[in-house]
Parts: sequence; structure tokens; C-alpha cells
Amino acid sequence: MSLHETSTWYSHRVKREVRLSRWGHFGVPVLVFPTAGGDSEEIERWQMIRALAPLLGAGRVKIYSCDSVAGQAWFAQEGDLGHRMWVMNQFQQYVRHEVVPAIYADCRTDTLPIWTAGASIGALHAVAMVCRFPDVFHRALGMSGTYDILRFAGADRFTHDYFVSTPLRFVPELSEEDPRLALLRQRFVLLASGEGRAEAIQESWNMAKVLGERRVPNWVDSWGPSWHHDWETWREMLPKYLAEWTSQ
Repeated sequence: MSLHETSTWYSHRVKREVRLSRWGHFGVPVLVFPTAGGDSEEIERWQMIRALAPLLGAGRVKIYSCDSVAGQAWFAQEGDLGHRMWVMNQFQQYVRHEVVPAIYADCRTDTLPIWTAGASIGALHAVAMVCRFPDVFHRALGMSGTYDILRFAGADRFTHDYFVSTPLRFVPELSEEDPRLALLRQRFVLLASGEGRAEAIQESWNMAKVLGERRVPNWVDSWGPSWHHDWETWREMLPKYLAEWTSQ
């Protein structure tokens, strides 16, 4: 198969045409969620794929990315707030029930654990997928994460769709009898953030507190004030952590 391929199909879950892009020929599948408004090719345009080239060439990872359907809906203020919350839930369902089978088919196995990563709002979905579907997703890397986007809407009420899509909301409510919690305690969430321009590391600490209270393994890694909320930061973060994880 070629180094870079893109598949498209119509998703009835999110009611639009969707795309899944892939780079690499072998290795751990890593699903990278775009920033708000981004698409499946965003990471190539911003030179992330170039930064990951040594790992891709060595067959240590295969990188996948899908359109940021939920992020696009919030970014464009599509419909009313309830609609955007519905899109958020449907997007995560689409990832679990459409993107995951596509990744398995590409890897020719359904037993590989999938890792997730994302920056900004993409970090929210990266962490949410591991927390929500720990049977499939085993590790998450949230970079400069925004983990509760309700504040951007200037609202304090939310629907069930938003609740089940936002780990800050639903993880505290997981029952000890919920089999997801036992699995989640075998997973790992890394929350990396700078403390420079436009960064909000407190978001990562808030997420870590929720995870820690439920005994979910996690780590906050501060890169300090010289690192900003920008692709220059994320192009350093993602290759670093994936190199470490694939060396373990």
C-alpha cells in the first residue's frame, strides 16, 4: 500500500461526507484528531507528517486522521447549542463504529490497540475516546487540551449528548460496577501543555484531577512558558511521545 491514502464515504451518523487519511505502512495505529475546524489532511499541511517521518519510515507507527466534524460544527456555530452537542456525540459514535473498523481493515487485524492524539479541541476527543471506549483505545495524548468547551458557548447547561462526550463530565459518574472503569484503569492518558501564549495548562490539571480521583493512570507534562498554543509546539510533542511509547 502507498504511504498516504485517503478514503471517503457518507456517514449516516453525522449526516455528511467524511474522510479518513492514513500515512505509513506498518506500526501501532495512532488516530490524530484535528484542531477545531480542521480536516483529515490538516496534520500534513502543518508539517506534522514531516516531523513524524522517522517513525513512519521505521514502521513504528501508522498515522490516521479524520475530519473534525464536531469541531467544525462548534467553530462555525452550526445550528443551536443542542444541535452542536448532538453532533459531538454522533462524531464520537462515528469514530468508534466507522473509523475504527476502517483502521482494523487497513491493518488487517482487529486486535491491535489504537492510540489517540490531538491538540486543542482535538485533545478533548483524543482523551474522550479512551475514556469512553477503553476496549478499543489504549492510550491518549492530549496536547494543549481544551477539555470542556461549554465555556466557549457562554452556557452552563448541557444535554445528555454533551455529558457522554465529555470526560470531565462522565468519568466522575462512572459506577464502580461499570466494566469500562476497570478497563480504563489499565489505560494511560498523557496531558502535555506549554505555559506560553494562549496556553491554559489548568485545563490539563482539571482533567488529570478527574482521572486521578477514579484511579485512571495519567500524567501532566508541562513544557513551560517558552512553548505556545501552536503547531510549533505540537510538532515537537507528538514525535517525542510516540518515540518514547514505541520504545517501551
